[in-house]
Amino acid sequence: MLKIGIILGSTRPGRVGEVVARWVAEVASQRDDADFPLIDVAEAGLPLLDEETPPMGRRYTQQHTKDWSAAIADLDSFVFVTPEYNHSMPASLKNAIDFLHYEWHNKAAGFVSYGAASGLRAVEHLRLVLAELKVATVRAQVSLNSYTDFEEFTTVKPTERLVAELNGMIDEVVEWGEALRPLRR
Repeated sequence: MLKIGIILGSTRPGRVGEVVARWVAEVASQRDDADFPLIDVAEAGLPLLDEETPPMGRRYTQQHTKDWSAAIADLDSFVFVTPEYNHSMPASLKNAIDFLHYEWHNKAAGFVSYGAASGLRAVEHLRLVLAELKVATVRAQVSLNSYTDFEEFTTVKPTERLVAELNGMIDEVVEWGEALRPLRR
């Protein structure tokens, strides 16, 4: 069975991302086609990239990098949960991605974004970054608008449409994750 990590990219205190990621995990837990562990970048405790050699060399010296490497290498694919900060993804998510290289290869990714502009531009940038790391991003995505998809900007209002969109995106991540399995071996 595939192991699809729900990657929570925001580390800001009081972040809405935790509510969004828990909603994604709750919906995913109803499925029987994959396991969906929640991976919180804030809990990884990554400082700004502090390895002396580029991640392509895989000569990690810091324990936090080794732990992060093991966590990501153990996954078959991803669902990234990201806000949009200043027309892009949060620095914490970009930093977490930049710590590693091969651990991302030949996996699929889907996106759940949120914000005043529904996080669309964050996903646009994530797709470009992940393409460089040989991650196949699926077309379907879930975009939550802070004004219409939340109660008081803090609680997700899960409509039937949003749940259907989320399951459709996860369907694509599972399909692509399975299709890429031979390349991960």
